[in-house]
Amino acid sequence: MGGVRPSMQELIRRRKRAGFVGRRAELALFRRNFDIPVDDERHRFVFRVHGNAGVGKTFLVRELEQAAGERGALTAYTDESVDGVPEVMGAISARFARQGWPLKALDRILATYRQRRYEAEAAGAGGGAGSGPSAGAVVAAQASLAGIGLVPGVGVLATTVDATQLAEGAERLRAALSARLGRQEDVQLVLDPLRVLTPVFVEELGRVAAQVPWIALFFDTYERTGAFLDGWLRDLVTTDRYGGLPANTVLTLSGQGRPDPLGWPAATDYATDLPLEPFTEDEARQLLATQGVLEEEVVRDVLRLSGRLPVLVSTLAGSSPATPGDIGDPSATAVERFLKWEPDPVRRSAALEGALPRRLDEDVFRAAVTGDAAGLFDWLRSLPFVRDQGGRIKYHEVVRAPMQRLQRTSSPQRWRAGHERLAAWYGRERAAAEGPSGGRWRDEAWREPRLEELYHRLCADPAGAFEDVLRDGIEACRQGTVTARRWARVIAEAGEDGNREALRKWGAACLTALAAERRHGVDVLGMMLARPELTDADRVAVHIARAWGHFRTEAYEESLADYRRALTLDASSADAHHGRAVAYRAVGDWAAALADLDRLEQLEPGRARAPRERGETHRRAGRYEDAVTELCRALVLDPSDALTLGSRGQAHAQLGRAVPALEDFDRALLIDPDYGWALVRRARVRGQLGDTEGALADLDRAERLSPSWAWVLGERGDVYRFAARYEEAVAAYGRALALDPGYAWAFGSRAVALAELGRRTEALADLDRAVTLVPGYRWAYEQRARLHRAEGRERDALADLARAAEADAARGIPRGPLPADEGDPGYPAGRPEPGPAPRE
Repeated sequence: MGGVRPSMQELIRRRKRAGFVGRRAELALFRRNFDIPVDDERHRFVFRVHGNAGVGKTFLVRELEQAAGERGALTAYTDESVDGVPEVMGAISARFARQGWPLKALDRILATYRQRRYEAEAAGAGGGAGSGPSAGAVVAAQASLAGIGLVPGVGVLATTVDATQLAEGAERLRAALSARLGRQEDVQLVLDPLRVLTPVFVEELGRVAAQVPWIALFFDTYERTGAFLDGWLRDLVTTDRYGGLPANTVLTLSGQGRPDPLGWPAATDYATDLPLEPFTEDEARQLLATQGVLEEEVVRDVLRLSGRLPVLVSTLAGSSPATPGDIGDPSATAVERFLKWEPDPVRRSAALEGALPRRLDEDVFRAAVTGDAAGLFDWLRSLPFVRDQGGRIKYHEVVRAPMQRLQRTSSPQRWRAGHERLAAWYGRERAAAEGPSGGRWRDEAWREPRLEELYHRLCADPAGAFEDVLRDGIEACRQGTVTARRWARVIAEAGEDGNREALRKWGAACLTALAAERRHGVDVLGMMLARPELTDADRVAVHIARAWGHFRTEAYEESLADYRRALTLDASSADAHHGRAVAYRAVGDWAAALADLDRLEQLEPGRARAPRERGETHRRAGRYEDAVTELCRALVLDPSDALTLGSRGQAHAQLGRAVPALEDFDRALLIDPDYGWALVRRARVRGQLGDTEGALADLDRAERLSPSWAWVLGERGDVYRFAARYEEAVAAYGRALALDPGYAWAFGSRAVALAELGRRTEALADLDRAVTLVPGYRWAYEQRARLHRAEGRERDALADLARAAEADAARGIPRGPLPADEGDPGYPAGRPEPGPAPRE
């Protein structure tokens, strides 16, 4: 008697589960799996539920989740309400936290990811397509992964691109970071979040898994989420790419399509498929009996009209029909019959009108219902075909689709008026979220009502709304594939629900194009250019957005071509000049970049953007005095810009001016204490001045902000090296290379530390690796020549010095000494120095 008594709600839930009908074999199989040790060949780590809409997949998955919880499992459930892998990780973390097991390290880095993405999007929205993160950030991650054949979404690219090009691109693009996002760790986080977030996610799962019997993760509506989830989950389960997933983890995937036998290698060794079919007649009759539906004619009618689909059998059973009604009407659908059996006309009307929105909360329901909605929302959410989604509800598609069709065909005017009413309501919600400075697609509070507004406008008046929807799609694509996918789904679903085949096909084509995450919406933007609805001004915006998408995938010529097309249509487009300048800078065409920035300043005099970008261009070109001059101009126009201060501080550092460099970094960090790039750069200056403890303190702060960044660890190695603490330096470089095996600069720096320890063979091996990764790495050739000469291998030394000279000549670089930090494996002028540049 001393145990805690269950609540009334828990007792009710138990009674409902006790009445669970059907799927007993599947549930028993899943339960037995928890009794099989993880190292037993019979144990399964993955369950794959699949079947047509309405067969009860979600209901079964919820039962499986309950069963896992009864075995002590920590559980998390996600469905189509998430649109990207970072959102899935966040949803899992939130579910775990509610069960008393927060994933604090994951929450911290997810918060950083959201903030940095917001900053990048804000910078891009404020300054046109070229204002976003530079390709240096994008492909630093991409190219290093491609080097080992792991570029997500690239397919055969990783095996067809020349290895030398990949290696050169990896190091070039690591350094050619955007003046907008600047910090290398931030750029990697925003543009390659899986690579950074997933190891933290796996590590946190491992920490929690050591303290609980089981972890059970459920991924529902996989037919929608599999496009972005499948590859990630497959890598988690079948590779060590992100670390070892704890063995007491069980994953359940549930969707309409059958699993692809080629997608998951050797799946029979670790996965079990649970295919679902409609209820057998006995199961359907059992469910009807539990609901008191016993009259044979009614039972037969329900079986016929429902097709024994569990969701419809449950819906019809829940209405407790007493008579068969119009049994002879073969065209009646199960939903119509359900509504006819509902005796209250107010409830019947509310159920129909509630089917118009894609998802409901009480406020949306009140906007959808024309009459008095008081008390009806709680009734509606209790119905069997309604699913709860975190405080909101959603009709099952098997029920919502015929309800929509019934309204559309029986009263087109009422259908149109209902969607117009909802579009107006969402429009007011969107306007309220704009604030004094207006709303943006990057803001969730603005974006969500805007998407629903567009959906209802398309349903009410597809011809009149489509032009505006296309226009919105330009910015949606600029925000990335997650946002673009949500926008495209609006079109596809409006076409489906409104029976507009052209809309449905176009939306589906956009979704297909957006399945390739790494294309960044380029293909959809190309489709837009073929639409006659766009004006010339719209086409300028499309070309700028597509140029930015090409830029993010290292397709520089295509990017520059799109900027040229934009400027052909509008020679006075400041955003196009700005974006083209950034693209020219990424390929080292300093003169062309500066010419565009001159024009930019003519178009927007008095703004800090042109002098700031001009200063950054000079800095990356190694013209540090010119950089300081321009960045000083930019700071007069915007003295509170921490990123411009950071850039000027680095230019001072490259000129050997430690005091003004530290002053600029200090000011930047007062403005933005979480400015990791400035922390790492200040650490380098402090280390060179002999302030080893101050430098390490800065790097400790930077590592707490971004615990997974190889660059921070590489700089830590340099601080130790400057302090002649070579063993610690070698260890720090090793940690950096464990995170990023393509980090050529860390190989070069470790080689110097190894040489100081007398380990010349290992040092030469590291330098060999560095120049293999980056064949134009002049400094590495010079260091290798020095080691060859120390060993009396003069011919090899001369050959390396010749290669260094050739590397300089190939880039038009002077052969004399450069104003770089003493001992720094600095890149030649014309290639940025190690580490990122500041963003806007």
